[in-house]
Amino acid sequence: MPDRKESESRKLLKRLRETLAAPGGGQARLDSITRQIADSMGTQVCSIYLFRDPDTLELCASEGLRPEAVHKTRLRLGEGLVGRVARLGQPLNTADAPAQRGFRYMPETGEEIYSSFLGVPIQRVGERVGVLVVQSRDKRLFSEDEVYGLEVVAMVLAEMAELGAFLGTAEDSLPLAHRFPQVFRGRPGQEGAAEGHVWLHEPRVVISNPFGDDPRKERARLNDAVDKLRQQIDALLDGSDFGDGDHAEVLEAFRMFTRSKSWLRRMEEDIDLGLSAEAAVEKEQSSARARLESVADPYLRDRLHDLDDLSNRLLRILTGQGRDTGAAMPPDPILVARNIGPADLLDYGRSLRGVVLEEGSVGSHAVIVARALAIPLVVQAHRITSEALNGDTILVDGDSGMVHLRPEEHVAAAFGEKLAMQEAATLRYAGLRALPAVSTCGQRVELYMNAGLMADLPSLEGSGAEGVGLFRTELQFLTRTRVPRRAELAEMYRRVMDNAQGRPVVFRTLDIGSDKVLPYMKRIDEPNPAMGWRAIRVGLDRKGILGMQLQALIRAAAGRPLHVMFPFIADPAEFDQAHRMLMEYVAREQAMGHALPTDIRVGAMIETPSMAFAPASFFRMCDFVSIGGNDLKQFFYAADRENEQVRRRYDTMNTAFLDLIATIAARAGEAGVPLSFCGEDAGRPVEALAFAALGITRLSMRPASIGLIKSMIRAADLDAVRATMEAARASGLTNMRAPVAAYLASVQAVSPSASEAISAG
Repeated sequence: MPDRKESESRKLLKRLRETLAAPGGGQARLDSITRQIADSMGTQVCSIYLFRDPDTLELCASEGLRPEAVHKTRLRLGEGLVGRVARLGQPLNTADAPAQRGFRYMPETGEEIYSSFLGVPIQRVGERVGVLVVQSRDKRLFSEDEVYGLEVVAMVLAEMAELGAFLGTAEDSLPLAHRFPQVFRGRPGQEGAAEGHVWLHEPRVVISNPFGDDPRKERARLNDAVDKLRQQIDALLDGSDFGDGDHAEVLEAFRMFTRSKSWLRRMEEDIDLGLSAEAAVEKEQSSARARLESVADPYLRDRLHDLDDLSNRLLRILTGQGRDTGAAMPPDPILVARNIGPADLLDYGRSLRGVVLEEGSVGSHAVIVARALAIPLVVQAHRITSEALNGDTILVDGDSGMVHLRPEEHVAAAFGEKLAMQEAATLRYAGLRALPAVSTCGQRVELYMNAGLMADLPSLEGSGAEGVGLFRTELQFLTRTRVPRRAELAEMYRRVMDNAQGRPVVFRTLDIGSDKVLPYMKRIDEPNPAMGWRAIRVGLDRKGILGMQLQALIRAAAGRPLHVMFPFIADPAEFDQAHRMLMEYVAREQAMGHALPTDIRVGAMIETPSMAFAPASFFRMCDFVSIGGNDLKQFFYAADRENEQVRRRYDTMNTAFLDLIATIAARAGEAGVPLSFCGEDAGRPVEALAFAALGITRLSMRPASIGLIKSMIRAADLDAVRATMEAARASGLTNMRAPVAAYLASVQAVSPSASEAISAG
């Protein structure tokens, strides 16, 4: 780049710094900035458009356009050339603006006399702030140097907007987004509600000074930081036990990227134009993000995560900011993160009140761990990491997927009342802990809890559960960087049984695949993973892993009963093969002289509609069967449970789905096989009441739901519920939710309080 242009860019940045440091209101700063840019670039117009809301740009300052258009002219995202720059996140350079596709003439601005147009996005790591535009009368393309220089200026404006430089007086130190209430509509990941204060998993790096006075010093800082980054990646690779898996490939890609000469050269060029080292890193991160977001190749788009990880690591080295800053976690932390792995979430453990993720899915590993920890969780709360600051008050509603950041007083008060009611109900249900769930018509319903971690087991006593109806064994595989050893698994299973204190624990064998991919297992590209190679299919094809797990379970249960359940059985032959495999390992253990379980019960999880129509011999083969409600429902309706557009269209209480449940209950009843229902619906009052009325006498749910369901069962007449459903069906209703809910409401209106129920019992 020519020395003259470098000098002009540095001069402009120096003048901008002086303007931003001077006292005065935000509008005065914006007006001064547009004058200085127009003068420096020799253009007749310079304009700054900022986002008024996520879909609307407003002309906030201009040198050259009519003053009366400022704060009056607005454009939708994608509208006109300015809206196009904002939507694509890339510069637009043209010598004849009116001839461009999508050009929109705005007569109030007086811009019809200007032909040349250069617009660059004002953005910060994927966060759109606005658009910076220069225009001139003569028809000419702006040079690459001019485009590049204007991008550098836009980067500075984005940083200064983040620091609140355009909001008014000097004491207005935070952007509006960081000062006022915000509501985020995400997706429920784990039910429950929580209030607390934000704890950012990766606090956003704040660049307090984007200007660099001494390019040589800033270059040296950058190169030192890159060297440290390379050492970190080398240490991770050399000290890891990832073997040849995907993690090693990712780290190797990281190592190659950190040695990219073009990556380093682009950042050094930004420094030469007047940016500080950290501002140069973030400018390159934002530019690369914009390039990758526009490509169609999903593999390249996935590299955004790698790029962000490396850039953020480099920024933390340069600024000293990040997780290990010494800041104290609040006593009531709500974790906020772009995304998080299961191991990191387990490190926080039960100290968290709740979790909010900007990305994630309802089937992600983090959601699986959050469910095991019974932590309310919301996923896909878009932009929350950009808006939240450590210590902000936050309310999380895992039932609706709503998150309130810095809530208004009336919202906080209403939410507090909801939590108080839940706490009061929990105290009432505690009195029912030792009582059985027996309906008024004398039907007994056994209530079990779902678990997946040692930390879940204390809930057995507190919840009043009769045992663990589903212990998810995959969590011990998902949260490690290598395959667990047999001895480790046996010890863990032994401790689970010890903590259960004689209550039954149903161990579901490894349920991986689909949305649960082991970190050290090569991902298989499948068009529809939910219906692909997963669960028992993996176990039967990779007998070494399943066999090791079965052997560990047998050894852990020595001298005690053992309950094993095989997941995702879609054909009786799969259950027969897995059952035979288990018995072969029992015979081996006996031949080696090892102590055996006193009793072995083997069951199948019914998660596909095919098994409702399996031969009677299948049900007789099983010691018990369990309906996996989440998968069964998605396959019955052909509606992916991770797809928000379709999953909420279909209801568990639809008559057709309940008919399927009733068919399975009848088949199990004919064979004399105990039947349970595992899944979120088991802990929901209307659904649980319907299941019990259909003859399912075991329900397995999250511990927090057991008290509520027990209280409801004890107040209900299941014969009356069944009659209500039959009458509704006869009247032509195709959904049982309304009649069952009406019955439940009538029972609750006349039922005695919890204390009266206890004394009556």
